[in-house]
Amino acid sequence: MSLSKAEDELSSQWPDCLDRKARAFRVLSAIWRIVERAALHAKADVVLLGVGPNLGALNRAALIAAQYVVVPLAPDMYSLQGLNNLGPTLRRWRSEWEERLIKNPVEKLSLPKGEMEPVGYVVMQHGLRDNRPVKAYKRWMDRIPRTYRESVLNDVGSAPAEVMNDENCLASLKQYRSLMPLAMEAHKPMFQLRPADGAIGAHVAAVQACYADFKKLAFKIAASIGIEIQP
Repeated sequence: MSLSKAEDELSSQWPDCLDRKARAFRVLSAIWRIVERAALHAKADVVLLGVGPNLGALNRAALIAAQYVVVPLAPDMYSLQGLNNLGPTLRRWRSEWEERLIKNPVEKLSLPKGEMEPVGYVVMQHGLRDNRPVKAYKRWMDRIPRTYRESVLNDVGSAPAEVMNDENCLASLKQYRSLMPLAMEAHKPMFQLRPADGAIGAHVAAVQACYADFKKLAFKIAASIGIEIQP
């Protein structure tokens, strides 16, 4: 939340890159250089960047630091409209950053490539009945494959009629609403909650199921970007 204070600065520096201003490149690459330094310190092979649901200057600075993009979606009108905006915006940011990179006046400044390659989406399950989405949500879910393919991948070819048959769908995850406040208070992922954190009774089974879901998602993402991870 505090990073939002830098929104205006990040926005104003974007056009200044075209004038070859060194400070503009330092400001816009700040997130990338922090991530690069932290990854080196932690000896991390993969870094996850989580951004809010908007296309502002802060998210632009974070996303140009990303090699791949995974899109979280909900089966509703807002997510579909967001997809329609996201695809063209990513392509525009990618093109604009490539244009700026060749104007960088600081030779030794580490800058991201701004690849932002889409690798798929994750659907959050809102309503389930007998392990199937309720009818009201299913109508929206069935529109996701085509919208993602056309807007994000810029591909007007045929798309599956259902999310579960779409190769671009990385996972369909439950809300795990009861675990979220516990995880926030414990400052740890939902799937690492322990009884000492308040995960007792039915929460224990929910934590185990959550771990299995996210492990499966991690392997799916790794396979999509060509990384081998041990079981």
